[in-house]
Amino acid sequence: MTGSVAQRAGAIDYLVSQQHANGCWEAEVGWCPMITAQYVIVHRITGRELDARVREGIVRYFRATQTAAGGWGLHRESGPYVFVTTLVYVALRLLGVTPDDPLVEPARHWLRAQPGGVLAIPTWGKFWLALIGCYEYDGVNPCPPEAFLLPTWAPVHPRHFYCHTRYIYLGIAYLYGRRVRAELGPVGSELRRELYDAPYEAIDFAAHRHQLAASDVYVRPGFLLRRAYDVLRLWERVCPARLRRRALVHCFGRILYEQRTSRYQGLSPVNGLLNMLAVWAEDPQHPDLARSLEGLECWKWNDREQGIRFAGARSNTWDTAFAIQAILESTGAAARRSSLARAYEFLREAQMNVELPSYRAEHRDPVLGGWCFSDGRHQWPVSDCTAEALCAVLDMHQRPELMDGVERMGHDRLATAARFILDRQNADGGFGTYERRRGRGFLEKINPSEMFGNCMTEGSYVECTGSCVRALAKFRTAYPEVLRAEIDRAIEQGVGFLRGCQLADGSFPGFWGINFTYAIFFVVEALRAAGVEAGDPALDRAACWLTSKQRADGGWGEHYSSCLAGRYVEHPQSQVTMTSWALLALIKILGASAEPVTRGVAWLQANQQPDGSWPRQSVNGVFFGAAMLDYGLYESYFPVWALARYEREVRRVR
Repeated sequence: MTGSVAQRAGAIDYLVSQQHANGCWEAEVGWCPMITAQYVIVHRITGRELDARVREGIVRYFRATQTAAGGWGLHRESGPYVFVTTLVYVALRLLGVTPDDPLVEPARHWLRAQPGGVLAIPTWGKFWLALIGCYEYDGVNPCPPEAFLLPTWAPVHPRHFYCHTRYIYLGIAYLYGRRVRAELGPVGSELRRELYDAPYEAIDFAAHRHQLAASDVYVRPGFLLRRAYDVLRLWERVCPARLRRRALVHCFGRILYEQRTSRYQGLSPVNGLLNMLAVWAEDPQHPDLARSLEGLECWKWNDREQGIRFAGARSNTWDTAFAIQAILESTGAAARRSSLARAYEFLREAQMNVELPSYRAEHRDPVLGGWCFSDGRHQWPVSDCTAEALCAVLDMHQRPELMDGVERMGHDRLATAARFILDRQNADGGFGTYERRRGRGFLEKINPSEMFGNCMTEGSYVECTGSCVRALAKFRTAYPEVLRAEIDRAIEQGVGFLRGCQLADGSFPGFWGINFTYAIFFVVEALRAAGVEAGDPALDRAACWLTSKQRADGGWGEHYSSCLAGRYVEHPQSQVTMTSWALLALIKILGASAEPVTRGVAWLQANQQPDGSWPRQSVNGVFFGAAMLDYGLYESYFPVWALARYEREVRRVR
C-alpha cells in the first residue's frame, strides 16, 4: 500500500474512531464562557446548589479560557469583552473564588481599566446584572412584554424576528416586565463594591443606558433605535397595570410552550436559561422548573483539559451527515459498513416524524420531515441540516451492499424531507434556516443586541441554499416523479440566487462559516449537482478566485476577521479546514490533475498526524457576524472527504 493510500485509510480509521455508541458523530461546537457564567448565575438565583465537582470543573474552564489580558472574550481567539468578563467575574465570585485570587483579581483590574468600566457593559449585560441587583433597571433599555401583544401584521411584532432573537427577547421581556431582582446576600454587596469605582448608591445608572464598551460593539445602535428606547421609557411610566399583567401571562404561556415542545432544552441554551428564570419567577415551586433545570444539562460538555462548560449548540446530525458523505466517497467505504449502518440508523431516528401541536398559534413553521442540527430532541429542524442528512441518506441508498439488514427509510419520509426543504425557500430563490424570511430589512436597523449583526430577521444564505439545492437535485434523481414541478422550480430559482450572490472577484460571501472559502464550497457542490457544467463562467471565476488565494505552501487559510471586515483576510498559516473546502470545490471544477489540486493534496498529506488525524487549528465557524465557533470535527471529516474525492477522481480518469 502506498503512503498516500495508507494515509487516507488512517484518516478514515481515525474518523470512525470518533463515532459515538449511538451511531452519531459529534464534537463540541466551542464558543465562549458566556453561557457557562449565566448557568452559574441562574443556579444561584433559583437557589440550586452546584456540587463541588461541578464548581471545580467550571472554575477550571474559566481558568483555561482566560486571556493574557486577564479577561474573557466572545470566542477563543478574541480579546476580552466587558460583557463576557463581567459575567465570568460574577460567576467566579458566586462559586466562592475570592477577590484576590489570581484568576479574579486581573479580571477586575482589566474591567476597571476600560473606558466606562462595567457601566458601559452592553444591554444584555446590564440586564443580567439587574437580575442580581448589581445594576439598576433604570439603566437598562426597555424590553416591554406588550410587544408580543401587538397585531401580528405589525412590522415590529416579534413574530417577524429571526427565531433565536425572538425567543431570547421573549424571555428578557417577561423578566424585564416583572423587574425580577434576586437577592444574593453578602456576596451581592461585595460585587457592587468590586464592580464599580464609585459607591453603588451614588451611581446614576440611567445616565449610562446608551454607554457601550468599544471592545464589545459590533453594531452600534442607530438614531432610530435610540429614539425608540426613549419612547419605550415613557411607555414604562404609563403602561396600564392590567395590560402589563395580560402581556406577562401571554409571554409566560409562550415560554411554557417552548419549554415543553423543546423537551426543556430550549432552542438554544441562551433562551433556555432565560426561560428557566421565567419559570422560577412565575413560581419557585412550578412543576416545570425541575424539568427546565434537567433540560439545560443537555448543553453541557466536560473533559479534563477544559473542564465543565456549556456549548452554544449540539451538532449530532450535522456532523453525522458530513461524516457519512466523506466516508462514502472513499474507495474503502465497504470496509466501514458497520459504522455507516449505525450512522444511517441514527439519522433515521433523528428525523422529525410528528408535527408540533398548535404550532401556527405559536408562530412556528411545520417541522415534519426535517432534521435538527442536534439529535432532534428540541424539535427545531433546519433547512441545511435536513439537506445534508437527506444527501447522506440518499447516498447510502445508492450503496445497497451497505444496507443489508438495515431498516431503510421509505420514499414517503424522504418526500417529507424534500417538502420541508421546499418550505424554507424565500421569494428571492435563496433558503433560510429554520423558517422562511418573515421580517423586513428595516428591522436590522433596530437591532438591540449591539454585539451581533444580521440577527433580527431570517435571511437567504449562500451555504443553506447550496445545501438545499444539492439535496433537492439528489432527490430529483432518486425520485424523478415526486414533487417534480416544485423541485425543478426550486432548483432553478436557487441556482439563480447563487449566481446572483457571486462577487466581482469570483468569490461568494458566507454567513455560517469562515467565510468566503466556506461559502464557495457549498456553491460549487450545488451548481454541479444541479447540472451546471464545470466550464460554466461562474465556476471558472470561482476556481480563479480559489487558486489566487492558495498559499505558497499549497494550503489555504482564511482568518476569522474576514467575517468582521466583509472582505477576504488571509490567515498567517494554512488551515486544514479551508484547504479541504477549497480542494472539494476545485476538484469539481478543475479535476484531480490540476496543479492547485495536487499542491493542496500534498499539503494535507504532509500535515496529517501519525494517528490519522489533523491538528486542531483556528476557529472555523461563525454566527451573526461576530461570534466565532470552533467545530471540533471539521478537521476530521472534511480532509477525509477531500482526499477521498481526489483518489476517486484519479481512479476515474486512469
